[in-house]
Amino acid sequence: MRQSRIRGTGLSYYHVISRIVDRRFILGDEEREHFVVLMRKLEAFLGLRVVTYVVMSNHFHLLVEEPDREQLPAMDRDTLLQRLGYLYDQSTVDTVREELDRAAGRGDLLWEQQIIGRYERRMGDVSIFMKELKQRFSQWYNRRKGRKGTLWEERYKSLLVEGDEKALMTVAAYIDLNPIRAGMAKRVEDYRWCGYASAVGGNRWARMGLGRILRHSPLVSGEDFEEDWKATAPIYRLWLYNQGEVRVLPDPENSESSTQPGRGFTPEDVEAEVERGGRLPLKQILRCRLRYLIDGGVFGSAAFVESVFSRHRERFGLKRTTGARPMREADWEGLCVLRDLKNDLMGEHPGRTEYPE
Repeated sequence: MRQSRIRGTGLSYYHVISRIVDRRFILGDEEREHFVVLMRKLEAFLGLRVVTYVVMSNHFHLLVEEPDREQLPAMDRDTLLQRLGYLYDQSTVDTVREELDRAAGRGDLLWEQQIIGRYERRMGDVSIFMKELKQRFSQWYNRRKGRKGTLWEERYKSLLVEGDEKALMTVAAYIDLNPIRAGMAKRVEDYRWCGYASAVGGNRWARMGLGRILRHSPLVSGEDFEEDWKATAPIYRLWLYNQGEVRVLPDPENSESSTQPGRGFTPEDVEAEVERGGRLPLKQILRCRLRYLIDGGVFGSAAFVESVFSRHRERFGLKRTTGARPMREADWEGLCVLRDLKNDLMGEHPGRTEYPE
């Protein structure tokens, strides 16, 4: 029996990932475009926030902000009809409006609340968001291709992420750098199916999503980052490109040419690695395949991971007394995970092959 997912309390953030069955490379331009449109419709309807995302050829990553569902205002008729318009066609909206009109005409408040409740219970829930996103995309794809059966490899993976600037910026950069690691673009802004490129292209939802990260920064308080892309853009871009930095290495077989980035290390790299005791700096590890950011269970400061561990103590054996596990093979600057992964932590550098992570 599968364990239930680890969930946050109040306003929470999740890094979620799902892959195509058999990891087939079937998501072309049209499919990725439709996926993003559908994602945005569900985001608006359910009242979540996609902080950033990337849709690759056989998988996707999202960083999703789930609101504090206990603090959500009660949904009324007008709000429901507006939300329905984001996701459903006009015929569906009109049908619900007519049903609400009949309930109001009879003065039947219970009936009216039952109608609203059918949709209200779905609001602000990341699990509902992921279920509907995958199902709706599968239905569209299967109709288009004349196929049947499952499209996705398994249920989606999720990582609970602490809602502070360092953790959110780290995960956001990891997601936006996927096309660079896969060799699908030379610059992040050139890959249109990711959050940063969409924000650069002027998409308001993408800009607001990235702006929400900087709301948590104690160093830049006072700015309205969610609404002011001019304030958000230079900070996030510098962070993103700093994290994605990699040097082009000399080709040992041809002194006049060079290899693709990441295929080797210069003597200076080796010397620096020795001085660090084999621990990579954070700006380099984001270019590697990282199980920590997918299978770590919970990601953030030691205090945050410990607090989640305490709330879910029954999941773990009696021998385990602490929750936070420091991550190995890199300088993670104090960030921790809940699950102590031991095998295949980093993987090989993707080079120009698209890997799912």
